[in-house]
Amino acid sequence: MPTLPPDSAELARAIKAWGAELGFAEVRIADVDLAEAEEGLKAWLAAGSHGEMDYMASHGLKRARPAELVPGTVRAIMARMDYLPVDAGDPWRERELARLRDPQAAVVSVYARGRDYHKVLRNRLQQLAERVKNEIGEYGYRVFTDSAPVMELPLAQKAGLGWRGKHTLLLSRSAGSTFFIGEILVDLPLPVDEPTGAHCGQCSACIDACPTGAILGPGKLDARRCISYLTIELKGPIPLELRPLIGNRIYGCDDCQLVCPWNKFAQRAQLPDFDERNGLGNSSMIALFEWEEEEFNRRMEGSPIRRIGHERWLRNLAVGLGNAADGARGDVAIVAALRSRAGHPSALVREHVQWALARHGLDFDALGA
Repeated sequence: MPTLPPDSAELARAIKAWGAELGFAEVRIADVDLAEAEEGLKAWLAAGSHGEMDYMASHGLKRARPAELVPGTVRAIMARMDYLPVDAGDPWRERELARLRDPQAAVVSVYARGRDYHKVLRNRLQQLAERVKNEIGEYGYRVFTDSAPVMELPLAQKAGLGWRGKHTLLLSRSAGSTFFIGEILVDLPLPVDEPTGAHCGQCSACIDACPTGAILGPGKLDARRCISYLTIELKGPIPLELRPLIGNRIYGCDDCQLVCPWNKFAQRAQLPDFDERNGLGNSSMIALFEWEEEEFNRRMEGSPIRRIGHERWLRNLAVGLGNAADGARGDVAIVAALRSRAGHPSALVREHVQWALARHGLDFDALGA
């Protein structure tokens, strides 16, 4: 373990100041004892609530033991970066809720409309880690952003970046929940920050708003029912009973955040990386459904959306177009769009298109597809 300067508190203050210069809204420091969170992780995995996210279980309990993942780790430098685009509109939550009621609107989770946050945060955290090295010399560290077996939210909570809301997301009294977090695991015995208390009180807005009932109770999430899981992580067919509940949400879901009272304090992004690209905040499902694979790959270059691939993109859109029948049943343009994909090479796409056409009252077999 490296020898710290006599005033380690001064180094901690400097790290926070350097983080602010790099675009982080807040930087705080936590110890890495996650024994309490480990029990919850074991129970969640045992219940199968992680669905097909095998990576959640593949590293065993190392996820709750940062010092086993990166030997020598004694602290986690936790950083928050706000992502709400400057041009999100005001009031932004009302605008997003209105789009959910538009049967032809394509609703993409706000965080995914700009550049891939993995790349943005990793780059900035690496710069912060190197700034520390320039100040004190060599030390042990590794940078992570939702990219390794690290229980980020419990660490962020210990550091005082916020508290776990009833929807399991991190909440901040000054920033709501519209932010990303990342961390630097270090072997520096820096002074730690105090956690904040929970401030959800009796509010259950997020639980009540979840379209699929994925939030089973305060702090209890069944990922297998979560629309973010279904549209992003799930590789195969979306369960039939859940498809009508997805509505027009084609990538991710923000419902629990849109109704959370704390998000009246949501902060705008400091970096242009999270500005909306490709009109993803105003597009129609028909327009996006028309993208061929080459166009999808080109437009989604540098976006977190690209990792689901064109096939699942069309799968999600087919479900959304099928659900448009609730407000625009038999719409000529929607039906034409679906029929254009009826013979798609992918069985996954064809099956979801068939379901969507049936929602509009059309017999798929009779179409000659």
